Amino acid sequence: MDPAERLLDLVIALTHAERRMTKAQIRAQVHGYEAAASDDAFERMFERDKDALRDLGIPLVTDTDATHADDVGYRIDTAGYELPPVELTPAEVGLLSLAAQVWREASLRGPAARGLTKLRAVGPAPEPEITAGVALRVRAPEAGFSALLDAIAARAPVTFTYRAASTGEVRVRLVEPWRLVCQDRGWYLLGFDRDRLAPRAFRLSRIEGRVREAGAAGTVRPPDDVDLPDLLARARGVGGTARLAVRPERAVALRARALGPPTPLADRDVIEVPFEEAEPFADEVAGYADAVVVLDPADLRAAVLTRLRAAAALGASG
Repeated sequence: MDPAERLLDLVIALTHAERRMTKAQIRAQVHGYEAAASDDAFERMFERDKDALRDLGIPLVTDTDATHADDVGYRIDTAGYELPPVELTPAEVGLLSLAAQVWREASLRGPAARGLTKLRAVGPAPEPEITAGVALRVRAPEAGFSALLDAIAARAPVTFTYRAASTGEVRVRLVEPWRLVCQDRGWYLLGFDRDRLAPRAFRLSRIEGRVREAGAAGTVRPPDDVDLPDLLARARGVGGTARLAVRPERAVALRARALGPPTPLADRDVIEVPFEEAEPFADEVAGYADAVVVLDPADLRAAVLTRLRAAAALGASG
């Protein structure tokens, strides 16, 4: 029998028990324990299941009979286990539905969809006016995202090879992971760098190779307050300002971030757009093809041309 199924049956039995259940009752009535070949095997199985329930946050209570101290029983404290009624307004359900769209192309797509389905089952229908014409999109996380998410949940340190933004230096980092954030179309890990003995932010796109756990679970203690803007500013490194020649009525997202009104130049508008990192900004600009021409800086122009030439070569080979 699947241990998870046996654990679920144990939770159901202990939750619905009128008072408590002794070990003998659990072994006789809970499906899965009859497979134990001996008393010792049952004891080991039950001890593992008790630890699993407590790790999941389920309040397992041990009761002793007042007249028979050796008569031990178990129950689940339903008052500490049950959640209060979920009361969401139609507007709140609509906003949660919008937030769930972020994960459609990411590793959390399944959990997000299941969570939203459960909320909709106990709440009202969303108000369509709240999210009409609005769509959220977050860039899909890099390969190390899932491993980092697991390490954060386990509160375990990790190690990975990282390429620094400012110097290009590649070295192995040992980090206590705190949280993952998405900022300016990029994913970042916030944590404590054990080598530098200071908080740091690491852009996931600069992690090379696999992310591995490097210590025991439960040894990382995230702080209550994190200076998010400062950490992200240091992780993004020095940016710059790009002068772009844009076709009329094109590249609306770039125009929205321009520092001032456009300057006419022949059949285009010249705008100045600040950027944090050249590589992701070059990806964005290249996506507009000939609608946007980089005038300067030269390294950004070269990066965009490299991407466009690679795309053209793919088209020619096809």
